[in-house]
Amino acid sequence: MPPVLKPELSKVDGLAFLGLSLARKSDRGHPESITHQIAFDFNDVIDRGYEYIQSTNDDGWLVGGGEPGPPKSFKLAAKDSAHVEIMRIGTYKPEWGGISENEIIDVLKSGKILIPQIEVLPTAVVAYGDTPPELEIRFDMPFAPDFVDMTAELPPNWQLRFLHNQLFKHFQNPSRFCPAAFHSTIVRKAEFRSENHKEAYMSMCDAVLKKWKLAGPRPLNANPVDNKSGIWLFADRTKPTHFFPPNFLPPYNTEEKRKIILSFLTEEWDEKTLDWKKAVYPEKTVERSTQETNPSGPFMEWCGNPIEALLGGARPQATS
Repeated sequence: MPPVLKPELSKVDGLAFLGLSLARKSDRGHPESITHQIAFDFNDVIDRGYEYIQSTNDDGWLVGGGEPGPPKSFKLAAKDSAHVEIMRIGTYKPEWGGISENEIIDVLKSGKILIPQIEVLPTAVVAYGDTPPELEIRFDMPFAPDFVDMTAELPPNWQLRFLHNQLFKHFQNPSRFCPAAFHSTIVRKAEFRSENHKEAYMSMCDAVLKKWKLAGPRPLNANPVDNKSGIWLFADRTKPTHFFPPNFLPPYNTEEKRKIILSFLTEEWDEKTLDWKKAVYPEKTVERSTQETNPSGPFMEWCGNPIEALLGGARPQATS
């Protein structure tokens, strides 16, 4: 059973949640996909040609426009459902452990939950869970916020924990939980052709992640002139039904706003004890220059055929 708040009172494990929509229409995907963001093209980290991966589950690719269906593909045809869950609600029936849809909408519209301008940065692609694994795009906080210097840079993806902790403190329904690290599932049951092919695929993803990192955190807008990157209520991952725009707007370097932000970043939810604990963050690393770590420069690091590169040796290890 998922790590719900009150297992004995959670009667039905539903799929309703609050989170981010990363959906983006593509001519390579399902024709009925919709675009909710243009910051990231997840076709850059999927393997539609099955060069690296030999099989997946029936759903196929969940991102990058989804699965087009025959004759372009022979998985289950489905629209792009790229998303990041921030809080799983379960159902809209309180007697089953959920929350009524109207209550959720009323709370989100009331201003009781501070919704910042959402700007995110994919931080990793990982093979997670089952064998064969699920491939996920992670949205981690790569370093801790500075709790002393109010003008210091906030870590990428701080908005996700800021929202998560507010929602968890406000809603106490029995079925409430969050599915592990903040992530968007790319595909399930991904079986690689070989370990070398897996290494090559991960190297390809690393190159894309480095490119995205150069651009920094990006808002999730459907077009270049929008400025309303907020959160969605989903009935399930295929049905975003209500959008809630930001009500806690930048800049975030004023003392008043920074104190509010940091007050919600001091704790994290412990899925084992079902209680709050002091937040633990990775240490901020100082990156060495490209010329120091790779004299050939970024072109040779990011480009080329990953399979050919890996046939001659293992994937380079990160330097400390």
